[in-house]
Amino acid sequence: MTGDGHRIDETEIVGRARQLLADHPPGSCPADEFLGAQFDRGLAWVHFPVGHGGLGADVRLQAAVDHVLHGAGAPDASAVNPIGHGMCAPTIVAWGTPSQRERLLRPLFAGEEIWCQLFSEPSAGSDFAGLATRAAADGADFVINGQKLWTTMAHRATWGLLIARTDPDVAKHAGLSAFVLDMHAPGVDVRPLYQMTGEAEFNEVFFDDVRVPSACLLGSVGQGWSVALTTLMNERVSIGGVIPPRGAGAVSHLMAAYDELRASQPLRAELYRHRVVALWLRAEVLRLSNIRLSQRREPGDPGPEGSIGKILTAQLNQDIYAELLDLLGSEGMLYGTYDKVRPEIAMEYTTPQKAFLRSWANSIEGGTSEVMKNVLAERLLGLPGDVRVDKGVPWNKIPRN
Repeated sequence: MTGDGHRIDETEIVGRARQLLADHPPGSCPADEFLGAQFDRGLAWVHFPVGHGGLGADVRLQAAVDHVLHGAGAPDASAVNPIGHGMCAPTIVAWGTPSQRERLLRPLFAGEEIWCQLFSEPSAGSDFAGLATRAAADGADFVINGQKLWTTMAHRATWGLLIARTDPDVAKHAGLSAFVLDMHAPGVDVRPLYQMTGEAEFNEVFFDDVRVPSACLLGSVGQGWSVALTTLMNERVSIGGVIPPRGAGAVSHLMAAYDELRASQPLRAELYRHRVVALWLRAEVLRLSNIRLSQRREPGDPGPEGSIGKILTAQLNQDIYAELLDLLGSEGMLYGTYDKVRPEIAMEYTTPQKAFLRSWANSIEGGTSEVMKNVLAERLLGLPGDVRVDKGVPWNKIPRN
């Protein structure tokens, strides 16, 4: 619904998307210019507020916009800035001040400012609330000291969404606060973490007396856990809740390889047919399930259902790329040039061998599959939670390694 109370339907929003394509043809319009125009017309996240990349419309209408734009070869903001698009932007809308929304959202969507997420730590992975990075108040600033790791694309990021401990004397969930951090501020040190693919999408980030103005708080002091939950729920949907066209995504790589095998070695291809069909069917079931889940999703807080797609996507990707290497035969064992690089784009498919190795991160990143099962058990099935001996205990009284 727009600011004047007008309710937008699918016909109208598809018309707006087509007009965007007519005014800014993707083949001749630079990507950042196109994405900026998409934001200005409220077609970035249609359920966001008017003036902040949205139209206040039904979140389900975004699929219609994406279908029109991506079908015409328009740039994909989620590929250019995946952490910013899927995780940080919903958090800024939910918790940011009007001035923070005004300053941050448009360059985020246009890919002019890349974002990263500063959550995981060496001693606080799955136990996220146990993190130790400190943010100590000092006049109008906070001073940050500590370390984060597994930070995707931190080497390219302009901004980071940081959760740090502002009060060690209260229970671990209660003493956290969220900040928008300038990744080029003095005292921020980003170092590569090379994966078995040879790339360093991931990084470790060190903070040495980094000063962050109070104006960069997201929410209030002590609300960091709630801010983080908003980010994590959207992260799981961003990773596992994608609704591609039928046969697109990882399974399209498998089908292309199978078609080549069928053309060159038809008898050998017959040995794989039932396994390839089974994986295609799993991909289609997941796609349809994500459509159903998206129809129940609430803007801003997708809820625990996002964990379903996250688990299933991780396992499916791993099975698809393992099968793809089988189709390739002995060629699947050859990785090719193994250069240690820091990529410009995260999770980019270049070879089946690289995709196979990279897929093993899927069941870890964004919350491990074990954590996702706990979320589903406790929040959807109503089963009792794990035993906790630190509930209500001040963070600084909890033994740590």
